[in-house]
Amino acid sequence: MVLGAALLIAGCSSSGDGDKSKESEGADAGAGITQQPKATDPFWVNPDGNAAKQVAALEKAGKKQDAEQIRKIAEQPAAEWIVPENSEEQARGYTEAAAKADRDALLVVYNIPHRDCGQFSGGGAADGNAYRSFIDGLAKGIGDRPATVILEPDAVLHMVDNCTPEEFHEERYDLLKGAVEKLKSLKNTKVYLDAGNAGWGKPDDISQPLQRAGVDRADGFSVNVSNFYSTDDSIAYGKELSAKVGNKPFVIDTSRNGNGPYEEGNPDERWCNPPGRALGEPPTTKTADPLVDAYVWVKRPGESDGECKGGPKAGEWWPEYALKLAQGSDT
Repeated sequence: MVLGAALLIAGCSSSGDGDKSKESEGADAGAGITQQPKATDPFWVNPDGNAAKQVAALEKAGKKQDAEQIRKIAEQPAAEWIVPENSEEQARGYTEAAAKADRDALLVVYNIPHRDCGQFSGGGAADGNAYRSFIDGLAKGIGDRPATVILEPDAVLHMVDNCTPEEFHEERYDLLKGAVEKLKSLKNTKVYLDAGNAGWGKPDDISQPLQRAGVDRADGFSVNVSNFYSTDDSIAYGKELSAKVGNKPFVIDTSRNGNGPYEEGNPDERWCNPPGRALGEPPTTKTADPLVDAYVWVKRPGESDGECKGGPKAGEWWPEYALKLAQGSDT
């Protein structure tokens, strides 16, 4: 699956009311997961996600306290990262389930060729044509159902910081622009093109590349995906960048930023499974600034950033790390 972290800090590469809805659509029989109130949190909670399964397993094992900690993750909507091999089928499944619960699906597209510069989440589509086919399938799967898409974490950033070789830049701009146009042709789909995070550099450096990638036709951009910068810092970064790209709104990934960024060890590795972090603000459209469309959990808390600090492969569920994130939110 995915890492989606905006790499390199040093060179290269308001919340809802918290009350659960009484709705029971799709509630998981084991964990009893329900949707959040739509007025403040319109995104779909997957009742069969890894966190929900962990809650059910912990309760069955009699570990009630741990189960309640993981429930903090399971009961919040987190993005679904689309698998390249069956983008149409997967997008249709998620959007149909979300529509049935009267919610919007939150999806992440993370399949650009030469993804993540060959690092922990390296991979992506084999070439431009394969990527276009992937996007076509995704669009067909979404159809007219409501969806919000976070488009290609790091794809623009890694051209700016030279992590992605220059020989791939022109094609990448073309693919991103094409993806924005294709997805925005759908009736009820919002698209946010990823724009890095508050710690990597200056908005001046990414504003023009973001425009070349089609942000003008998108609904806005995303910041802090899979990273840990505070919401305040992310708002400041996003507002400065917004002023340079036509005052576009943005969304912030608050999934794991409760304690801010990790400040110890090798700066190039602080983004990867850092210890002592915590869940951030719950997903909501009731934010601290009118330019911020939503706080969203793009990175699914509890899934590894990669094989560092004892973690499994990127995107794999890591129960111990999930528990620490949840416990950290109590402090």
